[in-house]
Amino acid sequence: MPRKKVEIKKDELQELGLNEQTPREIVEELNRHIVGQEEAKKSVAIALRNRWRSRKLSDDMRDDVIPKNILMIGSTGVGKTEIARRLAKLVKAPFIKVEATKFTEVGYVGRDVESIIRDLMQIAVRMVRQQKTEEVKEKARENANERLLDILVPEPKKSQNPLSKLFGGGDNDGNEDKTEEPKDNSKAGREFVKKRLEKGKMEDEMIELEVSDHAKPMVGMFSGSSLESMGDNLQDMIGSLMPKRMRKRKVTIAAARKILEQEEAEKLIDMEEVAEAAVTLAERSGIVFFDEIDKVATRGSVGGADVSREGVQRDILPIVEGSTVMTKYGPVKTDHILFIAAGAFHTAKPSDLIPELQGRFPIRVELKSLQKEDFEKILTEPQNALIKQYKALLKVEGLELEFKADAIGRIAEMAYDVNEQSEDIGARRLHTLLEKLLEDVSFDAPDMVKEGKTKISVDAKYVDERLKEIAKNRDLSQFIL
Repeated sequence: MPRKKVEIKKDELQELGLNEQTPREIVEELNRHIVGQEEAKKSVAIALRNRWRSRKLSDDMRDDVIPKNILMIGSTGVGKTEIARRLAKLVKAPFIKVEATKFTEVGYVGRDVESIIRDLMQIAVRMVRQQKTEEVKEKARENANERLLDILVPEPKKSQNPLSKLFGGGDNDGNEDKTEEPKDNSKAGREFVKKRLEKGKMEDEMIELEVSDHAKPMVGMFSGSSLESMGDNLQDMIGSLMPKRMRKRKVTIAAARKILEQEEAEKLIDMEEVAEAAVTLAERSGIVFFDEIDKVATRGSVGGADVSREGVQRDILPIVEGSTVMTKYGPVKTDHILFIAAGAFHTAKPSDLIPELQGRFPIRVELKSLQKEDFEKILTEPQNALIKQYKALLKVEGLELEFKADAIGRIAEMAYDVNEQSEDIGARRLHTLLEKLLEDVSFDAPDMVKEGKTKISVDAKYVDERLKEIAKNRDLSQFIL
């Protein structure tokens, strides 16, 4: 019996692509993970809120309201990428982060910029599919249990000649009596096994399951080139023409249920509707984060490594301006996708970007270099603070790590001084300092616990003993820190 497909309602799709939080709430959420950079957080929060506002407009006006793209300017390690990464978890929308340096001008070896939109579509499809899978989860589980039951206790098959009814061979009362008893026994057996399955008493038993054998991609040679989309389409076409190869696997009932649930969920979901919904989601709610945009900000190709940098900008321009990109799920318009670009701009300036591209990033935010007070907050305040991470890691060994206030201040001061004296790598400097500081403790932790030492206290003196000479010696610090 064919199973009913799950329809995707427009209201549900809108909820998937919307973030209901106010700008202040978005900033507060980002503050839990990122220290400082209030201006950048504010700009991102406004951009997200404007997405929500535009959805409330009339259809005619909604098409005319395009998102205001953002350009973040700041040194490495000040929080540009972290803002983007946290934004990805915060919004219920397709989000992709790409390195601008991975793309080249059409005609050169490298990724085609249109692959950004194709990758964004893959994320949108996965999001819609995941939502639909959750909605049919209970039904898929029921169907999976029925299939498990059929494997464990197959229903008896009637061995009847299809021509017997024509010649009256099926009216034998004696034969009917003979088949009735096994049928009852089978029914009782199925009920017994069904109850055991529901109670979870057979999870570790092994069964033989027939699963589809997913063949390796045949057109991997197209990956990373301008023929990438053609390769995807060719692979899908070949996959639809070739019959599915099946193979037998011995798995536990618990593992078999997961496999069967996934198969049943796929049967319940109409992938054509998923693709249609994903296109709308990507067009209206998609966010693309261009990192290292300053690396392609070079006017006039001079040969060598710079040969296609300006060409990359010109290829990016149509996507940011608004164009239609062909994907295997259908054409995707980029007019309402939000683009956020970021770069350190040490050697280049934002004005080195071609004028047309500059004009497509009207909101510019400069992220400030981190001060000693910022480093102290980064070490202790965020949910994923470095000191909290090291404490948790060593606690696994049974060793309690304690940081005194003067130690935290000393580490922050050193991080600031080394950044000032050598290359400024922002908060990443803390990773190198702490790793060097706790190198011996991390190495000796198991032996220390065996000897009965379960607590280590780190103060300013301890920090100076292990890092002072390195921090003072600039020639040595450039190699170690």
